[in-house]
Amino acid sequence: MSHTVAIGDIRVGAPENPLTLIAGPCVIESLDLCREIASTVQALTQKLGIGYIFKASFDKANRTSGSAFRGQGMEKGLEILETIKTEFGVPVLTDVHETWQCHIVAQVCDVLQIPAFLCRQTDLLLAAADTECAVNIKKGQFLAPWDTRNIVEKVEATGNKNILLTERGNSFGYNTLVVDMTSLPIMRSYGYPVVFDGTHSVQKPGGAGIASGGAREMIPYLSRAAVAVGIDALFLEVHPEPEKGLSDAASMLRLSELPALLEQLVRIDAIAREGMTP
Repeated sequence: MSHTVAIGDIRVGAPENPLTLIAGPCVIESLDLCREIASTVQALTQKLGIGYIFKASFDKANRTSGSAFRGQGMEKGLEILETIKTEFGVPVLTDVHETWQCHIVAQVCDVLQIPAFLCRQTDLLLAAADTECAVNIKKGQFLAPWDTRNIVEKVEATGNKNILLTERGNSFGYNTLVVDMTSLPIMRSYGYPVVFDGTHSVQKPGGAGIASGGAREMIPYLSRAAVAVGIDALFLEVHPEPEKGLSDAASMLRLSELPALLEQLVRIDAIAREGMTP
């Protein structure tokens, strides 16, 4: 049974709740860009009758190169996220990298996201959980799906049961990720909603030398497969001109391609939910 997680007016998890979309740019480049994306995606999700959570990182602390653009920083980044939340009335999600950031970020954001590389950092998990916000934990590229049970138990120990688990691919040799779709029902069996990250799953980590490469043309294939297997939410990084994106340029979905893909996914989701265990 999948526990239902309430995020604003959105209910994530359980067969009766439709697919939720978590989408936005990889990093906060500007308020104007965030507004453009939020406006477009909100209109689309309202048309399709599914929930929408805006995502963007105020700081990308794990960039391949030390000279890479990291974001707007916490103060300005949170101001932009709060503006998006207020103007569009949508929940917002962002990453936290250090324990001291959690309670500050929780004053603005509805979901605190634990980056994949940090998913086993106990103190960070506990600090995020202590905010009582929803916590989205990305499964590390180095973890088996059954290892996420230990992560869930760490968060549960605080009394916080607003947990999301995200699949984003596993390391397969150098600069390559693969997705094992059996990980989705395995992680979902631990009682919490499961998210599929359709964009980080097509990354080629460090594959461009001083940046990560990617195969964005594979995003629709993996996303359709994951929704068919059965997920509670889909995570996509989107950008109007991904090739000009300041982070993860090679693995973001072009914003103009989202409507057709999402319409397909909503239809697949409706069929998949018929076979979900309540």
